[in-house]
Amino acid sequence: MDEYESVSHSKWECKYHIVFIPKCRRKTLYGELRRHLGDVFRKLAQQKESRIEEGHLMPDHVHMMISIPPKYAVSQVVGFIKGKSAIHLARVYGEKKRNLVGQHFWARGYFVSTVGRDEAVIREYIRNQEQEDSRLEQMNLWR
Repeated sequence: MDEYESVSHSKWECKYHIVFIPKCRRKTLYGELRRHLGDVFRKLAQQKESRIEEGHLMPDHVHMMISIPPKYAVSQVVGFIKGKSAIHLARVYGEKKRNLVGQHFWARGYFVSTVGRDEAVIREYIRNQEQEDSRLEQMNLWR
């Protein structure tokens, strides 16, 4: 947790909690796509010298904690990951699934929050997000 990255004249720890969704919150992240996307995200992050520390693909959104060097803007890295992963999905799965349309897979925006000293809490939140969502759904059924 207190490990810092370094380059020749600086030390840094820049971690972000990022959430983004597919267009119209399509529940297409299940099954084959869902298992495959984790590796795709990790490889794309490495291309921008970033590292996905924690991640979870929910049925209708993506949670990740990512370490991004200060020389890159968060928007630059997130835009790169979303854009290139959408192109990849269109190439690999475009013929099989009609509603995957190239760069239009992900919705435009995203949520970002700096991690800071709450890293353990955020890691736990990402890991248990699916159970928490199902628990809240169950509670809402009784209202």
